[in-house]
Amino acid sequence: MLKLSGVNAFYGKVQVLYDVSMEVKEGEVVALIGANASGKTTTLSCISRTMTSFEGSIAFKGKRIDKAETNTIVDMGLVQVPEGRLLFPALTVKENLVLGAYNKRSRANREKNLDFVYHLLPRLQEREKQLAGSLSGGEAQMCAIGRGLMANPELLILDEPSLGLAPIVVLDIMKLIKEIKRNGVTVLLVEQNVKQSLKLADRAYILSNGKIISEGGGKELLNSDIVKRAYLGV
Repeated sequence: MLKLSGVNAFYGKVQVLYDVSMEVKEGEVVALIGANASGKTTTLSCISRTMTSFEGSIAFKGKRIDKAETNTIVDMGLVQVPEGRLLFPALTVKENLVLGAYNKRSRANREKNLDFVYHLLPRLQEREKQLAGSLSGGEAQMCAIGRGLMANPELLILDEPSLGLAPIVVLDIMKLIKEIKRNGVTVLLVEQNVKQSLKLADRAYILSNGKIISEGGGKELLNSDIVKRAYLGV
């Protein structure tokens, strides 16, 4: 569904990604893990074309998107939920969700998509008239994911969805990702929470200093010496 081949990215003259190649197959949850400043968010910026200083090939559903406009990529069904949630705090939960259905593919199905989000996340329906700025961290993250789902994605990219959340809330987010997959949406999960990500993922890639240093099944990598030494302190 998504394939990156030989992606090199630059901030000015400084190279930050080196020959990054990876793929996400339909129906999978694929994790991209790494420490801070490893290049995870830069990789996502290249995919969504919010960063344009890169070389290499990126294809979605067999079509090159490395020269496409960001709105075109969203219309194709590739949707990113950004790090930090970026909700509109002065708007209600429902207004934030409805804003997710602005693109061509989702506009006609807005009410159907809203019903789906409320079914998946009933807490959002309970709080639909509440201002987004008054939500707890976990509720705000669920609202951000719900807004992404309103765009009717085929592939949903989640950038650090567990960031700053209590451990029990992180487990709720991981359960939600399982449900999203069960409902037919492919997921690319970018996370620092290595243990939970690898438990959840069908496959995973490890990014370090802008390079993919390992890849494999989620449970396989969880037990690998590289991950144990670098991320789990074992």
